[in-house]
Amino acid sequence: MPEPPEELIARVNREVEAALQGDGELEIFTEASHGVTATTVFADGEVLAARVALPSTDAPAEGIARMIDHTLLKPEATAQQIVQLCTEARGYRFASVCINPWYVRLAADLLSDVDEVEVCTVVGFPLGATLPEVKAYETLAAIADGATEIDMVINIGALKSRRFDAVERDIHAVVAAAHPAGAIVKVIIEAALLTDEEKVAACLLAKQAGADFVKTSTGFGPGGATVEDVALMRAVVGDELGVKAAGGIRSYEAAQAMIAAGANRIGASAGVKIVAEARQAA
Repeated sequence: MPEPPEELIARVNREVEAALQGDGELEIFTEASHGVTATTVFADGEVLAARVALPSTDAPAEGIARMIDHTLLKPEATAQQIVQLCTEARGYRFASVCINPWYVRLAADLLSDVDEVEVCTVVGFPLGATLPEVKAYETLAAIADGATEIDMVINIGALKSRRFDAVERDIHAVVAAAHPAGAIVKVIIEAALLTDEEKVAACLLAKQAGADFVKTSTGFGPGGATVEDVALMRAVVGDELGVKAAGGIRSYEAAQAMIAAGANRIGASAGVKIVAEARQAA
């Protein structure tokens, strides 16, 4: 008989964790060709997770707008630019505006009459090296100002030191602060700094800590989203979590590739351009 889904998930988690702790061998294979991406994760020769993604051609202009976090996280961003960002989000009905905590109250006020556009902010940004208690406080303060989505950066150094317990506590501190208020949590793993094995670990830890999404990048690291990383993250989290691709996505074609690989949210400062290109392609 097939293994029940909940038992399969539990076994996959145990075996991948064992491999990451050095008790087994973890192998990850991703192949992308002509828009088709296949990702397989093995531990000790057994398939733990696999996904084949086909090209997506069914995201029209309005549909793709609802997948975009319209983003402005530059440290020099002005209040006037945030007003413009929110005006664009209102007009295009983007999923959210993603801004630094200082501007959350302004954005929440500007969008108070628009139910469809969420206010997203960042926590522990961009390095992830602050204490869990600080990230939890940032989360509570942002929610008090009107944030409904929290994108947090994991403790990257702890992950690379194999302190998986510390990383899970770090994520859970934000989840525990956000969820009672109805806010969702997206966990930024900064994939460009990680090995494939560490990406798997980060995704599993985010899932175990109760997060809602895993996210590829801050946009301030050495690299942004890649199709391969998105496919791997989706293969590991399955349908239980969302996957947000962020960093360097500046065209409709690039956004479509990320969606095909498994992303269901796109973080981009080029949202207006992406939608314009989608309309031209329609």
